[in-house]
Amino acid sequence: MEKIKNILKNKIMVIDGAMGTMVQSYNLKESDFRGDRFKDHKNDLKGNNEILSISRPDVVSEIHRSYLDAGSDIIETNSFSANSISQKDYNTEKFAYELNRCSAEIAKSEAKKFTDKPRFVAGAIGPTNRTASLSPDVNNPEYRNISFDLLRESYSEQVSGLIDGGVDLFLVETVFDTLNCKAALFAIRELLEQKNINIPIFISGTITDASGRTLSGQTVEAFLYSIIHANPLAVGLNCALGASEMRPWLSELSKSAALYVFAYPNAGLPNEFGEYDQSPEHMADEISGFAKEGLVNLVGGCCGTTPDHISVIAESVNGIRPRNIPNIDNYTRLSGLEPLTIRPESNFINIGERTNVTGSSVFRRLIKNGDYEKALSVARDQVENGAQIIDINMDEGLLDSEYVMETFLKMIASEPDISKVPVMIDSSKWSVLETGLKNIQGKGIVNSISLKEGEDEFIRQAKEIKKYGAAVIVMAFDENGQADTYDRKVEICLRAYSVLINKVGMNGEDIIFDPNIFAVATGIDDHNDYAKSFIDAANTIKEKMPEVHVSGGVSNLSFSFRGNDAIRESMHSIFLYHAIKAGMDMGIVNPGQLTLYDDISSDLKELIEDVIFNRSKNSTENLVLAAGEYIGQKKQREKDLSWRKIDVNERLVYALVEGVTDYIDEDTEEARRNFKRPIEVIEGPLMDGMNKVGDLFQAGKMFLPQVVKSARVMKKSVAHLVPYIEEEKEKLGTVTKSNGKIVMATVKGDVHDIGKNIVGVVLGCNGYDIIDLGVMVPTEKIIQTAIDEEADIIGLSGLITPSLDEMVYVAKEMERRKLNIPLMIGGATTSRRHTAIKIEEQYSGFTVHVTDASRSVGVVGKLLNENKIEDLISYTRNDYSRIREAYLSNSKKRSLLTINDARDRKFSVDWDKYIPPKPKFSGIEILKDYPITNLVDYIDWTPFFHTWEMRGKFPDILENGKYGNEPQKLFDDANELLDQLINDKRLTADAVFGIYPAISKDEKVSVDSYTFNFPRQLTDKGQKKFNYSLADFISPNEDYIGLFAVTAGKGIEQIISEYENELDDYKIIMVKAIADRLAEAFAEKLHQMIRTDYWGYSIEKDININDLIKENYDGIRPAPGYPACPDHAEKDTIWKILNVEENIGITLTENRAMYPASSVCGWYFSHPESCYFSVLSNEVGIKDENKR
Repeated sequence: MEKIKNILKNKIMVIDGAMGTMVQSYNLKESDFRGDRFKDHKNDLKGNNEILSISRPDVVSEIHRSYLDAGSDIIETNSFSANSISQKDYNTEKFAYELNRCSAEIAKSEAKKFTDKPRFVAGAIGPTNRTASLSPDVNNPEYRNISFDLLRESYSEQVSGLIDGGVDLFLVETVFDTLNCKAALFAIRELLEQKNINIPIFISGTITDASGRTLSGQTVEAFLYSIIHANPLAVGLNCALGASEMRPWLSELSKSAALYVFAYPNAGLPNEFGEYDQSPEHMADEISGFAKEGLVNLVGGCCGTTPDHISVIAESVNGIRPRNIPNIDNYTRLSGLEPLTIRPESNFINIGERTNVTGSSVFRRLIKNGDYEKALSVARDQVENGAQIIDINMDEGLLDSEYVMETFLKMIASEPDISKVPVMIDSSKWSVLETGLKNIQGKGIVNSISLKEGEDEFIRQAKEIKKYGAAVIVMAFDENGQADTYDRKVEICLRAYSVLINKVGMNGEDIIFDPNIFAVATGIDDHNDYAKSFIDAANTIKEKMPEVHVSGGVSNLSFSFRGNDAIRESMHSIFLYHAIKAGMDMGIVNPGQLTLYDDISSDLKELIEDVIFNRSKNSTENLVLAAGEYIGQKKQREKDLSWRKIDVNERLVYALVEGVTDYIDEDTEEARRNFKRPIEVIEGPLMDGMNKVGDLFQAGKMFLPQVVKSARVMKKSVAHLVPYIEEEKEKLGTVTKSNGKIVMATVKGDVHDIGKNIVGVVLGCNGYDIIDLGVMVPTEKIIQTAIDEEADIIGLSGLITPSLDEMVYVAKEMERRKLNIPLMIGGATTSRRHTAIKIEEQYSGFTVHVTDASRSVGVVGKLLNENKIEDLISYTRNDYSRIREAYLSNSKKRSLLTINDARDRKFSVDWDKYIPPKPKFSGIEILKDYPITNLVDYIDWTPFFHTWEMRGKFPDILENGKYGNEPQKLFDDANELLDQLINDKRLTADAVFGIYPAISKDEKVSVDSYTFNFPRQLTDKGQKKFNYSLADFISPNEDYIGLFAVTAGKGIEQIISEYENELDDYKIIMVKAIADRLAEAFAEKLHQMIRTDYWGYSIEKDININDLIKENYDGIRPAPGYPACPDHAEKDTIWKILNVEENIGITLTENRAMYPASSVCGWYFSHPESCYFSVLSNEVGIKDENKR
């Protein structure tokens, strides 16, 4: 083990190529496969390559020798299908052990002949020709042609032969069904334990196509989490794909795996004859790319590869440093078809409870009646309602629990929308739990085991669960019974933890404790402390064992109130609110039947909390029900209809220019009937109207809001014509043409899309086909879509600063894929300078930055005009070259201080004389459904007009004449929509904030056990100027810092969906822009409330919105991503301290964009001299011109 591990650390190892390809090259006959041993065998043996290890060992030896000569460090035994299941096709299953032992002995014999460097033999273990997770009969989804036990038995025989033949490692390869793989891993681990030996395990999955999934449906990351329990030395990918097609999934694996990673792809994709014809040089070029990018520790070849391929591959990676194993946090990682990672900042994990025959009468009836199809709908509903794990329990006296558990799990496996989440197998019987473990390919959870039957049985079961590859729930239950007090709960959990860690070797993150949630308000005094004991125990468990999780069956709590759903839902919500704060981070809950904590009336809340915390002897008697609701009214506005009297073609032009949609369907239909062909309506009056719109826009006589309205009209008109056009195309075989095709996307990790949508609308109005991939789009999807759609241009957008790095990655990938599609960059954080310095040099194709929608039309027009493109490219590249030269020149001139010298020039305060203002409250405050009417006066309208590409300050822009009367129209439309949003109460404004004791040291500010990192300016500005850090404004002795997060975007998705159905781009962009303004207004309003009320350090009389916008007040509210603190990762700490996701539902993407997008977060500093500044000049290539 250590020998091969040390080699993998220091060089990229090489594994051999295809055995089957080489066997075919010998043109062997039936007699060769039979040999003397099988000359009278009743079945044909030709094609059974593994039998050659007995009948023609010379051929197998020669193939091994040729790969060793080619430079292979590892050769595979000729045993891929040498298992009894596959061999049964040839009636040779009884020779399985011998085939494996002989195959290992042959390979080992050849490897020993090479003494120039260490050579290793890998025992090849293939997937068999059966699938444990998939039914071969589409009409019978629960049917399987193999079982876990049969697979394990077969693999055990194969592994025994490989061990006895002397293999150095096991290679479980070409995994297309992870459940098959888990059976092989179980057999390996079982035999290694029995023989008390340690042989390394390599595991290789097979991604079958561009979906990035195995044949049984798992993603790469889900596959990794499903097999990691076997403690493999390395994990990789092989077969099905060529190197180029494999790369994105290899990259994903390389980033996710904290172990060695390998790849041995096919020699390209098979041609029309099923043959592989990728040359050794071409394949080696691709694989050396893997090595240079730091993706691999081991490479080789699969189908179609030969010693020639391996020789060139070995030479191509020689001397390249192997991949460094990344440091991956030890989080709980589960999987169904998709991965689930439970991080410390993860929200409460909902475990769906309705697929439980003991808890759901509906589900129990369906299972008893054998109606599995309808039972599946119960599981599906759980997932659709937010369950991240589904609990399945079949414990009922009249059921064959093992059979129905197995049947239902097999049914689930055929339903990707259910099986995408991990499964929790729930039973009080070990036989049922084990049956469940044998029927899930992902990494699930066992619910549950305990010390009830003593420590020995507990250890035995835990070791089996570990071998099956599952996490485990441990009940607070020992030889003396269930724990019902705080002391007993903690005592049993600590004991179980010690046993699992020290005697079973289980990872702490795979342990989940259930300290027992019992019913309260039963009328029995001994039960009154049950809820409080659980909450207190959860707190202690998380303190003493921070990596474990705490779970429980929440519905047990309210069992006394069966039939009173309103009370039960309120009890569950209130209990969860307090239990989650204490440390409960997952629970068996029906997510569709929870009431929002803040929606519960204060009277009912108090009564339920009396029960939960045992605060009153009369709690049960005082429990009552309360509820309420409201309905809003919509406003409508009358329209001028005088234009309805003109000719229909003119009416269409008028509607386009004026953005009127009311009569577009009937006018379009009238026009269609007047023309011979429906396309003529588009080519005639519609294009006349859009040309007029384009001319007016380009001339500056029509402005962006009007153009978006025009696009809305055009979309609706075309939508009416499409069925007629399609009908005609079928008859005539005609194809409509566009001016060009553009793929647009907001890059991965970013959820902001207003600017992208505007550009798409404007370009669409100019006759370009827009393929809008939406937000948070992975690089591979952007590139592959552009290739598949034969796009003329790719457009990338982003708002947050991490998006800049993602754009650089897209450019690198486009270069690696040898694309030549023009790349257009845009978005609030982007700039011409950043594009020139960071992006353009990564891509040899043309890259251009576009500042706004109005300029995008001109840029795209030139790019797709063969007479103008060369001039545009030449001008842009010269311009970007000058920017880079100037930047490098300035970088050389710019002097950066050391951190100690910069600290000597820090902003200093005599902290002994300064008394920090003490807040008037402590802890967390939550504002739910804050009245939007209270925010309207705090809206800064200037950025709103900038969104619509109208430059100028509000209110001057309404009257300065630059844009005519359009700003006033836009303002009126915005206020009309704003009034509608207020009246309908469909847009929600929520906030969470807190003020905490804080102290500073250097560039760090500490809040309890948390730390914020605020970088210091390092630019040498002279001895008399300060080098600021935000930490300078916090005392090193005793001070306070405020944290906040606000959103005004809840409910916006439904509104947008309605506008999308109406093809109303204008209102889509309008509502997003208004929500953004409301979020900023809320942040401004809240800051004022903090200054004057909650913290109370400022007295502000007669201050108006202009003063607020100009920041004419004491204190600042910077945010992660501001120039003073550009690292968005600081949001993570804000989220943890304020529990933002749970309290007001704002989530963070992997690049820390907030969702809903109309959200703001940050810090409050009270010091009167605190100010905004930039640290961006500290780093090379950062966009210096960013302002707050």
